Amino acid sequence: MTRYLLGRLAGLLGVLLVTSFVVFATVHLAPGNPVTFLLHGRPATPETVAALRAEHHLDDPVAVQYAGWLGDALRGDFGRSTQYHQDVATLLGTRLGGTFLLVGYSALLVAVGGVGLGVLAALRPGLVDRLVLIGTGIATATPSFVSAIALVSLFSVNLGWFPGPGGTPEGLADRLHHLTLPAVALATTFAGLLARVTRSAMLDELGREHVDVARARGVAGRTVVRRHVLRNGLGPVVTVGGTMLAGLLVTTSIVETAFDVPGLGSLLVQSVTAKDFAVVQAVTLLSVAVFVLVNLAVDLLAPLIDPRLSLLTHGEGTS
Repeated sequence: MTRYLLGRLAGLLGVLLVTSFVVFATVHLAPGNPVTFLLHGRPATPETVAALRAEHHLDDPVAVQYAGWLGDALRGDFGRSTQYHQDVATLLGTRLGGTFLLVGYSALLVAVGGVGLGVLAALRPGLVDRLVLIGTGIATATPSFVSAIALVSLFSVNLGWFPGPGGTPEGLADRLHHLTLPAVALATTFAGLLARVTRSAMLDELGREHVDVARARGVAGRTVVRRHVLRNGLGPVVTVGGTMLAGLLVTTSIVETAFDVPGLGSLLVQSVTAKDFAVVQAVTLLSVAVFVLVNLAVDLLAPLIDPRLSLLTHGEGTS
């Protein structure tokens, strides 16, 4: 286990290193002049432009700029935002709470809605199963920004049940109330996908021989479903769900922009537009790190959920 964890952590560092260089080079090679954004449209003399380029090392080769950034990042200094005039670490700290609360809220909706609908469809063949398949098919095919528009139009503008984009919530309850529509818009597609994965896993386990044996021995139906079907079918559900959790963090940029939520996603969109290199780099690295760590957590949880996986791994390692 120790060797496995060390290997995965080494892989994480390698992924972060490669990703950081690719993002750094891509942002610097993108069209547009960073000095224009630094000046905010104000006229400047050639001397001023040259001083700005020297201050931000814009005349150095990309490899040299990256090496300088990497050395500062290893010391915990991710640079300074050119559009907000703040340290990047401080800026991210003010946005992390909103994004993590939104992602956590959405993940809860995905887990409850996706697993619940998948189990319901598997245990109720016929009309209920067909309705769930149709509903989840529509949810899966609906982009987040379309869901955002529909939700705001119906529940905010027409019914007035939830506040529209923007606003300043006070307290946790008010924040959750403001985040309900963004969370639903973010969770819709992922909940539909997870419901279909759960249904497939449940149907596969329902056809197993040990389930028929348990039923023939008179074991209660709920006990059969809980002990022999649902638990054994959780392996692929947890694996896919972990990937979806990381995907929620990436997709927040669309929903946060649509609902004017001050989080990392909207910050990333604004920073790309303004060519704020330091912020784009930091947000991207954070997203990649979360993605890899979530996948590592899923790999560690899988044998606890389904012991057959650990036995299989042990058998392969000793063969």
